Amino acid sequence: MPTEIHSDNGTNFRGANNTLVELHRLLENKRTREAINNECSLKRIQWYFIPPRAPSFGGLWEAAVKTAKTSLVKTLGSTQLSYEDFATILTQIEANMNSRPLTSLSVGTSLQSLPEPDYTSIPSNRLQHYHELQKLVQQHWDRWRKEYLYEQNHQRKKAGSATNIQVGQIVLVQDEGKPSISWPLARIVQIHPGDDGVVRVATLRTLSGTYKRSISRIYPLPCDQQHNTDEISTPASKSPKISKY
Repeated sequence: MPTEIHSDNGTNFRGANNTLVELHRLLENKRTREAINNECSLKRIQWYFIPPRAPSFGGLWEAAVKTAKTSLVKTLGSTQLSYEDFATILTQIEANMNSRPLTSLSVGTSLQSLPEPDYTSIPSNRLQHYHELQKLVQQHWDRWRKEYLYEQNHQRKKAGSATNIQVGQIVLVQDEGKPSISWPLARIVQIHPGDDGVVRVATLRTLSGTYKRSISRIYPLPCDQQHNTDEISTPASKSPKISKY
């Protein structure tokens, strides 16, 4: 469960907040509180709003929304979908996007996805209707994941030394063969600077072993502030700490 929620001032979010406030008042009723106080006290969530009409304040999630829309338009193109088909695709895309780890230490239950065969190379006229939808989801995942990782690398280079690769850091590892909602994580155990002092290679420790990788294929987690003390975790066992809208 998240401890904080950050969002823009959209009327749908405001409406949700008002509903939650009414629910909170109900839960403050003595009789109700006595019945479920212990459960609710462990899962209380605080909701923070950025300034109105200031999407730049929500850089992390606004960037994710932008890449999701761009990838969705490029993937679907002129494809005509029913309401149910579109809802199915968007739900799976939402799960794919919210599966990305923001920190090395996460809480709450994990997102789950049933494994599907790879349909991306199969012509659509050979697929059943449901498999066509899964093909679209897989195509979006492949495009969006690459754009997301590229953006992470771009932000690191833009920030310069502020987010430079360091020993002890938890990083995402680029692996083209992984299925949806799979984000391989590793800890940097050694860095290898060149003659010019610039680090271009790092030794990584993963759940399956230790190996070297170019820093162009590893990506520091965007919100990780505890990389020196946290143990390696995987999205399959832990989910992100902060809700992402």
